[in-house]
Amino acid sequence: MPRPDAPFAYRSGPRGRREIRLTEGDGIRGLADGPAGRFDVVVTSPPYNLGQPYRTYQDRRPRDDYLAWIGRLGRAVRHALRRDGSFFLNVGGPPRDPWLPFDVARAVADGWHLQNVIHWIKSIALDRSATGLDRDLAFGHYRPVGSPRYLHGTQEYLFHFTRTGRVPLDRLAIGVPYAHPSNRARWKRAAVDRRCRGNSWFLPYPTIQRRATDRPHPATFPDTLPEWCYRLHGLDRLTTAADPFVGLGASAVAAARLGLGFQGWEIDREYLAFAAHRIDRVRSLGRRRPTAPGPRATAAARRVRAESTP
Repeated sequence: MPRPDAPFAYRSGPRGRREIRLTEGDGIRGLADGPAGRFDVVVTSPPYNLGQPYRTYQDRRPRDDYLAWIGRLGRAVRHALRRDGSFFLNVGGPPRDPWLPFDVARAVADGWHLQNVIHWIKSIALDRSATGLDRDLAFGHYRPVGSPRYLHGTQEYLFHFTRTGRVPLDRLAIGVPYAHPSNRARWKRAAVDRRCRGNSWFLPYPTIQRRATDRPHPATFPDTLPEWCYRLHGLDRLTTAADPFVGLGASAVAAARLGLGFQGWEIDREYLAFAAHRIDRVRSLGRRRPTAPGPRATAAARRVRAESTP
């Protein structure tokens, strides 16, 4: 049995590079202190410095201090990532501070090439007059803005950094069918009925019943987002992924579902326990897509197998 004061640590799956590991602690330090070039892909979403009510982290610091910390993240990922690896950085910002995502990207950018900028669309409205639909449609969730000066924020950024700017991608792994067969005939390279999805990804949050128990974290992303990042990088050359801010485990769940190795860090052990429960659930379902953990997930997560860090 682990000591009550021992850091939370979780392991699942075969030992070695296909193992899922979660560790309580500073993820930036975890990336920087380990061997160089040990990960193929890093997908992460750091706190945005907006005063979110995290259980452990204080999400409000002077702007310069915050950006210096983000710069440390960029250097740590560069150390831990393979030369042909991909670093996907999810950043959003409030309407009143539209420069924040770009300030974060610039703080990270030293030593990196910004190979792609992806727009994660969380909510979208389709007007029948522009689409030919028989009625107006709206999909997804967003946080309403009460001020009359700003529009609701319905998208975030996903910055794709690489060390060379020349990393090939498996674009059709998350591709979409051509809208009409005639479109395929226009492209000599179109060997299959799929095209690149492009850099706008519509991925709404799954509907939940009780936020306090189904999603007890103030800033998460759906596990499909890191799954698409892994697939886009190319599963045939992806063995181990990492996330220094694992939160409730979306990036770990996606890795478990795809049979990848994974290392994640988080300073809040209750978030880690919740993430471990989600991974166990994916494993028990044989990598089939799980439903939401349900209202007893937090309590069940406290009972997951844990062991002290060596």
